[in-house]
Amino acid sequence: MTPGNNGASTPEDDDPFGYLYADGQANGATPPSGGGYGYPGPRSSVNRVRTVGERQYSAPQAQQAPTAAYGQVPQQGAYGAPNPHYAAPEATGAPVRQSPPSGGRGRGPNTKGLLIGAIAVVAAVVIGIGVAILGGDDDKTPEAGAGSTPSAQQSQSAQPSKSADPSKDPAAVLPKSDAKALRLEGSATTASDVKGARSEGGAYVGNLNSPGNGATWTVDDIPKAGAYTLFVGFNNPGDDQEMSLTVNGKPFGSKLSMENYTHQSDPEKAWTTTYAWPALNKGTNTLSITCGDGDKCDVLIDQVYLKAGQVKR
Repeated sequence: MTPGNNGASTPEDDDPFGYLYADGQANGATPPSGGGYGYPGPRSSVNRVRTVGERQYSAPQAQQAPTAAYGQVPQQGAYGAPNPHYAAPEATGAPVRQSPPSGGRGRGPNTKGLLIGAIAVVAAVVIGIGVAILGGDDDKTPEAGAGSTPSAQQSQSAQPSKSADPSKDPAAVLPKSDAKALRLEGSATTASDVKGARSEGGAYVGNLNSPGNGATWTVDDIPKAGAYTLFVGFNNPGDDQEMSLTVNGKPFGSKLSMENYTHQSDPEKAWTTTYAWPALNKGTNTLSITCGDGDKCDVLIDQVYLKAGQVKR
């Protein structure tokens, strides 16, 4: 083959299937004879050349629906007619799946039962933790029979008694003293003629209106060092008075005021209380109320007592 020469053969001669197309037939393409290209020989009943689309199917074969145009859905057989491509499971011997019970849709997993079971497990765990916390101190209970439940009397005894004597707690109740327990200074005396004194037996300390006269209280069992309030019960039916206060041998910073707070002239109705805020030591302390130079001491003293901190009543 040389340039410009197509050669002795043409494309339709090279294509063994050119006879199947209209242009190939127009150019003289003919079907092969003698079984060429693997086709059966002329004696074979199937070696019959037909134009595409002209083949007819025999009666025993299922008739196919005509080919639908592009974009159209092929028509199915008539409604209710058997489909030749489908065989029922009963015909093939395959196991038949049972239909769900009547009433509509089949039942799935019992999710409601699973949810209830999960809630029950969580509740049991929470109750177990609560019981463990409440019973965590069982080993600290008084000795008793194993597994026994404390009686009501035992349970109450574990709690602080509200009827306990508060005087046993020095931090709660501080010492208190009446006139008869005070040590008298100078010419001071005790008496009980004026009614209304709050000390035991109505006793009080009198004759204080002279320099050097007074009363000393030695108080023990102070729980700790710090600020305290000293209360002094007195009687003054006349003019305002004031006396000197000494704490552990040292003068207090100011006079102990003993004014006529009740504004009464009747001595039996003139009993009242004054206070000061001294700093005390832990243990024993000495508090003295005396009539010093320039003091006004025409009063009666019935009792003294302490409270922790700086309070007014």
